[in-house]
Amino acid sequence: MSDRRGEFWQGARVSVPVVVASAPFAILFGALAIDNGFSVAEATLMSATIYGGASQLVGIELFGQHVAPWLVVLSIFAVNFRHVLYSAAVGKHIDHWPFLKQAIGYFFLVDPQYAEAERRGEGGHEVTFAWYMGMAVPIYVFWVAESALGALFGRLIPDPHAIGLDFLLPIYFLGLVMSFRKRPRWLPIVVASAVASMVAYKTVGSPWHVSIGALAGVLLAAALPVRADDAVDDEETVEVVS
Repeated sequence: MSDRRGEFWQGARVSVPVVVASAPFAILFGALAIDNGFSVAEATLMSATIYGGASQLVGIELFGQHVAPWLVVLSIFAVNFRHVLYSAAVGKHIDHWPFLKQAIGYFFLVDPQYAEAERRGEGGHEVTFAWYMGMAVPIYVFWVAESALGALFGRLIPDPHAIGLDFLLPIYFLGLVMSFRKRPRWLPIVVASAVASMVAYKTVGSPWHVSIGALAGVLLAAALPVRADDAVDDEETVEVVS
């Protein structure tokens, strides 16, 4: 029991920068939801059930413009397509969990949750359910609570762009990307993904640039040959850590 409690609090400590970085966006979502005709209860319920971050912002903007439902669904799918890749990657770390725990884990699988779980697994540490939920629960609870606060008081909050709060989450994600820089062929894959995303943003538009950038990185990673020394390096890294 004490081991599980310790792992839970380890995960909770990892969640702190995510909670801080995501707060302006949760509050912004709540405020925008009210502006687009949602009630406070509806905005809170959307955060609690969908828990999609960027896809929630896309969804409420499209709802407010009275776009056809199929286009709303397609746009949200474009934003969330990366979660298909996340679940495939994290699956190898949690496949020993019981089915119900895996289902719960996949519900809480947001961007930072994936990155930290992947980094923990690569470091030779087991991704336990206690550690995973220690990170997931604070992020989820604060996201829902801050969405409700945004819905209640969002109009009293100045524009996040004016005070630079919109930079917090990109900076956090940049730190996560940099933490994987020792992986083989990290640089060309990141560059390909970034370039494809920027080109798609200018030509196709948001939110498609998110999935197009991710897909470009995946395709390049699949196309590049795996060298024997890369495999040796990975095995040596695991042995040293363990």
